[in-house]
Amino acid sequence: MTVKTSERFLSLDVFRGLTIALMILVNTPGTGAEMYPYLVHAQWFGFTLADLVFPSFLFAVGNAMSFSMRRFQEAAPADFWKKVLKRTAIIFLLGFLMYWFPFFEYNDGQLQLSPFSETRVMGVLQRIALCYFFGAVMVRYFSVKAIFIACIVMLLAYWGILYAFGEPGRELEMATNAAAKFDFAILGEGHIYKKDAIPFDPEGILSTLPSIVNVLAGYLAGVFIRRKGKSFETIAKLMLAGFIIFALAEWWGLIFPISKKLWTSPFAMLTIGLNLSMLAALIFAVELKNIKFGSDFFNTFGKNPLVIYLFSELFYITLRLIPVNENQDAFEWVSEEVLQRIFPGSFGALMTAIVFMLLCWALGYWMDKKKIYVKI
Repeated sequence: MTVKTSERFLSLDVFRGLTIALMILVNTPGTGAEMYPYLVHAQWFGFTLADLVFPSFLFAVGNAMSFSMRRFQEAAPADFWKKVLKRTAIIFLLGFLMYWFPFFEYNDGQLQLSPFSETRVMGVLQRIALCYFFGAVMVRYFSVKAIFIACIVMLLAYWGILYAFGEPGRELEMATNAAAKFDFAILGEGHIYKKDAIPFDPEGILSTLPSIVNVLAGYLAGVFIRRKGKSFETIAKLMLAGFIIFALAEWWGLIFPISKKLWTSPFAMLTIGLNLSMLAALIFAVELKNIKFGSDFFNTFGKNPLVIYLFSELFYITLRLIPVNENQDAFEWVSEEVLQRIFPGSFGALMTAIVFMLLCWALGYWMDKKKIYVKI
């Protein structure tokens, strides 16, 4: 069965919106109490629900590519490269400027430009930009079979690189792995993420290699869905593929541990397996059973994902810069003095994140009502 390109899959839009909602939820936990462990990233090895969010967004990026692949493949080479390079550069620059924000800082009572030498270069949007670039190029020039083979090669290559160039006996430790060494050599310590136990960038350069596979897996899943359509066969095969990939990831994880921050190859496979199963479940519920409950809510996020994500990050940073008293900024005050008093403990931390996420949704809802859609 071949499906027309124009056919819409609401389930894919819901998947993308759900990912954005969870990303905001995970990034903005309330203060004054510990967040539920499953909504906090694993310290190093291991896996939590929070670790699934970013790979799912990359998977959604690849999925979207599958519905525009004719434009990638049929466009003139000059037009293709112009569009891809422009989009890559804009997304990367937005990510960099987001980390540089608010651009100025007080030093000895004087307002000064925040030093470029201490600004993080890599990050979430930067990784999305790079994964999009390499994914788009491969979609343009590789066959489906070649993309599948390339995914296997990249996962195995990253495994080999980490063990070949990491410090012997400490190849997978935070300070001595090959990815960290590469980032320090290329970027320097000033441009590395510094809010972990030690300076280490979980969205570094070298660890971007296996994350490209998440994008390509989303693309391959999209190609399959377009070809097979909204059917029980589609759901069954996606579920089966998801289970097999998940099982292989768990098996591989016995000798090559699962780690989101290092983005190990089994981590990429584990998240791909879960994403395939999630997508199958959404196709069953939304497309076949016509269950639309919550679809409009999540679809609102999916219509302006970049704007909503940028707003969530910049709004959060701004709130953390506004002092309310000697001990609390605006975000802390709302979390601890308002929501924690109503919902004490971890539930209060979760409710703070939910309220913040709903504020971001409100922006998306307003933009949708005004027919404002920002696309790059």
